[in-house]
Amino acid sequence: MTDFKPLSRKELAARIAQDIPEGWYVNLGIGIPTLIADVIPAEKEIILHSENGVLGFGPAPASDKIDPWLINAGKQHVTLRPGGSFFHHADSFAMIRGGHLDLCVLGAFEVSSSGDLANWATSERDNAPAVGGAMDLVAGTRRVWVATEHTTREGLPKLVKACSYPLTAPGVVSRIYTNLAIIEVANGNFTVKEMIPGITKEILQEYTGAKLLFEEVQYA
Repeated sequence: MTDFKPLSRKELAARIAQDIPEGWYVNLGIGIPTLIADVIPAEKEIILHSENGVLGFGPAPASDKIDPWLINAGKQHVTLRPGGSFFHHADSFAMIRGGHLDLCVLGAFEVSSSGDLANWATSERDNAPAVGGAMDLVAGTRRVWVATEHTTREGLPKLVKACSYPLTAPGVVSRIYTNLAIIEVANGNFTVKEMIPGITKEILQEYTGAKLLFEEVQYA
């Protein structure tokens, strides 16, 4: 039997950071995406945006360097990179709705092979009161990538043919990064671009709720 080790959450964040081009303006969602801020090299200029009104934030601070007023949209403490700025919540959403962000990276409960995103409610004892800022992000940002584990804790697939959970938006996801693979979403298909060492196409397909296409697959 083939042995493989899924990526940790931090390793997954670091893999995503590798693919974000220099100079992009990027919003990071709650969960795995927020870890990306901690693994972007200091010399690489990626401008991170938070919908609560911060542009140009950096990694989490050391425990003795926390500024209680400097947080991201997930209420986590962050730092400010040189040139960073603060502004009104409404101005932040004007940036999103005006199409000024190159990318947002979001978590997900489910993603369909049509690019539909469900990331705010499972309809089972949810604490989330509403769809929130993700609704604006997926509508106004130029690209939407998803960062998630490939399956739920119960082993059920998160990548499916059709979402069963309430949608955040239809047809918005173009790329998915999981702890097992990198998958492009286009023309109603999941196309595998990269897999972790040791995993086979058959095992990856078994963990996925929709047909996978394998074209020029690379191993991380």
